[in-house]
Amino acid sequence: MKIYFATGNRHKFEETGKIMAGQNIGITHFPFRHVEIRSDSLKEIAEEAVTSAYAEIKKPVFVEDTGLFINTLNGFPGTYSAWALKKIGTAGILKLLESKTDRTAFFETAIAYHDGEKIHAFEGKCEGEITREAMGTSGFGYDSIFAPQGYSTTFAQNIALKSKLSHRYNSLLKMLDYLKSVSTR
Repeated sequence: MKIYFATGNRHKFEETGKIMAGQNIGITHFPFRHVEIRSDSLKEIAEEAVTSAYAEIKKPVFVEDTGLFINTLNGFPGTYSAWALKKIGTAGILKLLESKTDRTAFFETAIAYHDGEKIHAFEGKCEGEITREAMGTSGFGYDSIFAPQGYSTTFAQNIALKSKLSHRYNSLLKMLDYLKSVSTR
């Protein structure tokens, strides 16, 4: 089975490729440029984007949208995570949390897959907390300031940990289970 991953983020494509390696499902990068809708729902954003991607490519395709939700900041940056990263970076997030004791946060990913007939959504979540300083050099985005629940290291310090626990990993597993179930019918 071959599907396309519509994304303009090469890091997401590479990470996804590693997670899906050996699954008998080939993924091809579809360098997708799309102005996403504004919504507080990752699922809604992903479903709208995959509709546009499918209209362009006319082949089985998926899109994913991810957000970092910081509890003490009322979920900010949430669905605006990419924008916030460009504007204030991880240093800005750490500055916003400087005087906060509650540093709990979670990453959430919504994947929308369009098979040509229907859109299927798969969501994954990873609970954790924002560290007091950036640590590690692996990964991308907020990986250097996010430690998953039960761990004192960030995803950027332990990229193998990210591959086993991340929001992206959890949502991809759900999509893979679905794809395997329909390929055996």
